[in-house]
Amino acid sequence: MIAVVTGMIATYGVGGVVWDYGQYALGLERLGFEVFYLEDTGWETYDPRKGMYGEDASHGAEYLASSLEFLSPTLATRWHFRNMDGTTYGLSANALRDVLESADIFLNVSGGTLLRDDYMSCKRKVFIDTDPGWNHFRNFPRWDTNPGWQGAHGYREHDFFFTYAERMGKSDCVLPDMGLSWQPTRPPVIADCWNTEPPGDKWTTVLTWSTYQEPVEYRGVKYGAKEVEFEKIQYAPSRTDASLEIAVSGFKPPVEQLRAFGWSVANSELISKTPDDYRHYIQRSRGEFSIAKNVYVATRSGWFSCRSTCYLAAGRPVVIQDTGFSDFLPARKGVVPFDTLDQALAAIDDVEKNYAEHQSAARELARTHFSAEKVLGDLLNRIGI
Repeated sequence: MIAVVTGMIATYGVGGVVWDYGQYALGLERLGFEVFYLEDTGWETYDPRKGMYGEDASHGAEYLASSLEFLSPTLATRWHFRNMDGTTYGLSANALRDVLESADIFLNVSGGTLLRDDYMSCKRKVFIDTDPGWNHFRNFPRWDTNPGWQGAHGYREHDFFFTYAERMGKSDCVLPDMGLSWQPTRPPVIADCWNTEPPGDKWTTVLTWSTYQEPVEYRGVKYGAKEVEFEKIQYAPSRTDASLEIAVSGFKPPVEQLRAFGWSVANSELISKTPDDYRHYIQRSRGEFSIAKNVYVATRSGWFSCRSTCYLAAGRPVVIQDTGFSDFLPARKGVVPFDTLDQALAAIDDVEKNYAEHQSAARELARTHFSAEKVLGDLLNRIGI
């Protein structure tokens, strides 16, 4: 069987993004698929060396090639990247066309790859919504207004629709279904890619500040990203003996203010230069302490972080803001959800007092709820493979 997995590794070349999409590809390889990676966003690529997006994709293509080689020797030769100017790297367009014509599944993770005519031949085109809220309030309406952008087919032309918003359809989840039949899914993790190192002293997380340059609005309500929710925990360092660090990048993060509050601050692009750098940062952490994007929290989406699954697989307990995932995840050991700062501090205290128990529970949650074999096996079953 043949699978095509899309992603945005060249588009935003940092280690965390490699794992976001790479674990889909690795997971399908483990399930017996011949996997090919495709990236074709129709937009600029980010060059961390310059700190800016641009039309020159040469660095992105090099980063993609080295990252896929790191993940898998077979993926190293099975990839195609198309830049916004039409320049292609990796497999030729003709070779990719042959792959697509015989592919059993086209997995458009994040919906970032355009549906060009050549990509439509696969009979199982699967859209995976990894960013609920931003997609439903911003991207989907824009695509509906201009479905033929760059001559491609719109998002509605996929055959199956999956979302990380596991609570979509609940009375208190305001996300619109756009008239489509959505099925819940979760971020997959390859547990044996995350080896246990001695835990460090710092609770950490990795985040982007001000992901949205302007608020997202739906039915008169404005939604934001993580900086909105961070206000709820900004004073945490002064109220706990635990050492707290955020690795942050994005639009003007208030680094000096964060340090004044007692946070240790790292540059997220530096700790995530390569997939191995990112992995070691997580493995050397004591646990993850984090908020979620305001749009995930306020819509009660049930979203759970692909980053957090990596902490769990590494045996690192996760104390994370509840988006509604506590409805379906038996999360009191290994993962502890919180709504308020007091709850968060109590959770950290409990983990520290029962660290070994939470470590073991973290690994078990990764295995039973997020393993690629389970997550992708369930998805394949629901689309008829």
